[in-house]
Amino acid sequence: MEASAGLVAGSHNRNELVVIRRDGDPGPKPPPREQNGQVCQICGDDVGLAPGGEPFVACNECAFPVCRDCYEYERREGTQNCPQCRTRYKRLKGCQRVTGDEEEDGVDDLDNEFNWNGHDSRSVADSMLYGRGGDPNGAPQPFQLNPNVPLLTNGQMVDDIPPEQHALVPSFMGGGGKRIHPLPYADPSLPVQPRSMDPSKDLAAYGYGSVAWKERVENWKQRQERMHQTRNDGGGDDGDDADLPLMDESRQPLSRKIPLPSSQINPYRMIIIIRLVVLGFFFHYRVMHPVNDAFALWLISVICEIWFAMSWILDQFPKWFPIERETYLDRLSLRFDKEGQPSQLAPIDFFVSTVDPLKEPPLVTANTVLSILSVDYPVDKVSCYVSDDGAAMLTFEALSETSEFAKKWAPFCKRYNIEPRAPEWYFQQKIDYLKDKVAANFVRERRAMKREYEEFKVRINALVAKAQKVPEEGWTMQDGTPWPGNNVRDHPGMIQVFLGQSGGLDCEGNELPRLVYVSREKRPGYNHHKKAGAMNALVRVSAVLSNAPYLLNLDCDHYINNSKAIKEAMCFMMDPLLGKKVCYVQFPQRFDGIDRHDRYANRNVVFFDINMKGLDGIQGPIYVGTGCVFRRQALYGYDAPKTKKPPSRTCNCWPKWCFCCCCCGNRKHKKKTTKPKTEKKKLLFFKKEENQSPAYALGEIDEAAPGAENEKAGIVNQQKLEKKFGQSSVFATSTLLENGGTLKSASPASLLKEAIHVISCGYEDKTDWGKEIGWIYGSVTEDILTGFKMHCHGWRSIYCIPKRPAFKGSAPLNLSDRLHQVLRWALGSIEIFFSNHCPLWYGYGGGLKFLERFSYINSIVYPWTSIPLLAYCTLPAICLLTGKFITPELNNVASLWFMSLFICIFATSILEMRWSGVGIDDWWRNEQFWVIGGVSSHLFAVFQGLLKVIAGVDTSFTVTSKGGDDDEFSELYTFKWTTLLIPPTTLLLLNFIGVVAGVSNAINNGYESWGPLFGKLFFAFWVIVHLYPFLKGLVGRQNRTPTIVIVWSILLASIFSLLWVRIDPFLAKDDGPLLEECGLDCN
Repeated sequence: MEASAGLVAGSHNRNELVVIRRDGDPGPKPPPREQNGQVCQICGDDVGLAPGGEPFVACNECAFPVCRDCYEYERREGTQNCPQCRTRYKRLKGCQRVTGDEEEDGVDDLDNEFNWNGHDSRSVADSMLYGRGGDPNGAPQPFQLNPNVPLLTNGQMVDDIPPEQHALVPSFMGGGGKRIHPLPYADPSLPVQPRSMDPSKDLAAYGYGSVAWKERVENWKQRQERMHQTRNDGGGDDGDDADLPLMDESRQPLSRKIPLPSSQINPYRMIIIIRLVVLGFFFHYRVMHPVNDAFALWLISVICEIWFAMSWILDQFPKWFPIERETYLDRLSLRFDKEGQPSQLAPIDFFVSTVDPLKEPPLVTANTVLSILSVDYPVDKVSCYVSDDGAAMLTFEALSETSEFAKKWAPFCKRYNIEPRAPEWYFQQKIDYLKDKVAANFVRERRAMKREYEEFKVRINALVAKAQKVPEEGWTMQDGTPWPGNNVRDHPGMIQVFLGQSGGLDCEGNELPRLVYVSREKRPGYNHHKKAGAMNALVRVSAVLSNAPYLLNLDCDHYINNSKAIKEAMCFMMDPLLGKKVCYVQFPQRFDGIDRHDRYANRNVVFFDINMKGLDGIQGPIYVGTGCVFRRQALYGYDAPKTKKPPSRTCNCWPKWCFCCCCCGNRKHKKKTTKPKTEKKKLLFFKKEENQSPAYALGEIDEAAPGAENEKAGIVNQQKLEKKFGQSSVFATSTLLENGGTLKSASPASLLKEAIHVISCGYEDKTDWGKEIGWIYGSVTEDILTGFKMHCHGWRSIYCIPKRPAFKGSAPLNLSDRLHQVLRWALGSIEIFFSNHCPLWYGYGGGLKFLERFSYINSIVYPWTSIPLLAYCTLPAICLLTGKFITPELNNVASLWFMSLFICIFATSILEMRWSGVGIDDWWRNEQFWVIGGVSSHLFAVFQGLLKVIAGVDTSFTVTSKGGDDDEFSELYTFKWTTLLIPPTTLLLLNFIGVVAGVSNAINNGYESWGPLFGKLFFAFWVIVHLYPFLKGLVGRQNRTPTIVIVWSILLASIFSLLWVRIDPFLAKDDGPLLEECGLDCN
């Protein structure tokens, strides 16, 4: 991709494609060797140099200019002849052998003689797209066993593996030391002649060993024997001998699971069981002892308590198996990223999504992009795609400025290893920035870089100020061309590559990661599916341009706080034992700019440090929308790979007739299901499910019959792929490449055209996008649905908590913004509840585990708790006003159950805080906001969800504001009125009035009425204390008067006023004893 190609805008449906170049850009510069004729006449790329530094020459007869890639492709897949003189290409040094190569003098290239990298699924995918096969005739060649290969095991069974699979194939090292295991198949296109070898002889006799190698093997055997001997003697746990490793360090696991200590988890589980038992006795008492004079209050309270108990069960039991994990970055480097060798780490594509630059400031997005471009990862493995769903020219120009500043910022970060790599937060942190810095010029360069960043901020602020007033004729670009996105609801798709392979080097001349601006096409009459649709468009664009096997999505306000976070995720994704079944690695969300007390529980510490750790011990955490590394194949709706079960073993102690019965039963069953061989092959192809693996899809082509049937099967298979993934053959073919990578035979111009095609507004029509593929549609919380579908396909997820937080973002400080954010989350859960993907009835019989389903059910049911919660918070005020209560007078047994229940509730919370490390302040803030959000945002979400389902009234999506004022926490005290504030305010007033009325009633009725009053007051104060943060936000600063003073002043003033009226110290007593006149005349 040309980084200087300009903005590409177009519409596939309208057959439009326009290239708009920036001001002062005359167009793409010719290659430096075009004037000398050194341009490949097949693909148009630079011919390049040979390993010796000389110009690469493919044909020694006519010197026809062909690059090395086309030369190798022609030898491997084509006619193997020069296009000009028709002379057969000879094998050059460093190239693999193909059929027909002759032994040449002076060419002894043992390192590349058995290079099999070209014969993988990429060749099959390329043949599907361009009609090329594995031989000159174009027909793919299936793998077959070679009967002439000698067996190293001499026909004996080894480790339950049949002898025919022990064919000796010389093992070799492929690509940076990655171990390639011997393959039991031989490719007909590679005439590798295995040598006959005697297993009793030394391998050095055949050139496969040396004296040093023999000594190394002998030393390893001795260490193994010593290690086993030490273990047998019972002294293998002291770890004093450093020479007794289990295996080489680079082959050890990249991560490990750390279960919690039994001293912490066992009491926690015991108290949960005890709490369940106490709940049973509590409800038995509550149901069997109704309150006759307040039956309605009693019935409402019992129903609410039963609902709370069910909600607690759904929330509690997914936390039964909490675990922690540990990664080993040094082992990852030893295995895949050795110094001085090409990196074998997997490529990764970053997704950043933004909509409104006024609510999501461009400076915030720029910091996120800068942290991505300077991440500690090989630059050729990183691509960053920014989705501008608002088609704002402000975002486009800000991204252009960001790409220029990145050329200075990225080398500075990597040179001095600074953290974090978002400049705004790096220069704001109040720490000793000279710690661990030894370079003499660091201070000078840091000051210069800070000045550069301040100038960059001024340029961004100037763009923002300019964008406040939109011209009547719309925005125009620097060259005078009208901005294609002037109409936000009707504009073509736009793609701009700012940084890439052939442009955008940093100030030190090093390559920078690819940076691509994407704005998908918008037309009236189409449902664009908001953020989920934008993410799916990025999936398709990235598959066409870079097609990395892993993806990471970030909100525009979440920057990379730990530059090694991607390597942390790769410790799980690239683990040979665990990685194949991992669909995504979720990182916890951490936030900057939150007040010290976290008034509105923005940090969500209880959820991220307790609930998510519990889910990690079952099938993995749920997807929370940002800070998540995905496996691309899992997003395509494929099933997780099945774990091969070991062969079953029989026991000799069973009687023989048992085996006879089993065998007879199996034979009868097999006879019933026996079908002709041709029918089996047809079923193998046509009974394919939508979610099978790409390897199976490729296997179907090989399984088909040769000749015309094979060609027909390939056509049908390609039609199925296009029906599932869309009408782009380039994208459909890329889905078959499990390890990622793009097709080399495609030109950059054709890739750009396909990229515009896949972001067209009608591309997803009549496909599985949003139903089975990508981000799932049907809810504003598309993250829950997407993770749920993956878990239903049998995948598992991983929860990774590095010591240094991986990502940090901004949270809404204002009470109204926070409630609107919670409203959106709750509304999404209600939409899932009424959809076809509801966890209550969807996904049975798949790969979703039972306790994992509990957590998903809880994630969609929790908004309904707002109805019983609102009723329960109203009961104290009603009881205080009416003088009645929800329970009868308690006897000793009833008091025991009530006290036991309260003790179990507190004990469960304390033990949770103990094993998770969550502080009591964070736990209490979470409890408070559970009540605040439950009686406001959750309640409105329930009614809005019902209106949408019953009446079809849709709700608009509100983007949470990401910007704040210059004054720290100034927005925390800003009062913004919204209807969400009505229910909590009403509850507060009712309970305050109830407290005042209850106290006055007790004062009027005398000493005996104070006893029953305490239970009602405790109930009312429970509500008031939980709503206290809401009251504090409602009152605001009040000239910095503490809110608690105002609250208690009102409460105490009301009580003392009632006491004053009751005592009446300055008035005569009129209600004294009545004296009657005596009837006797005493005089």
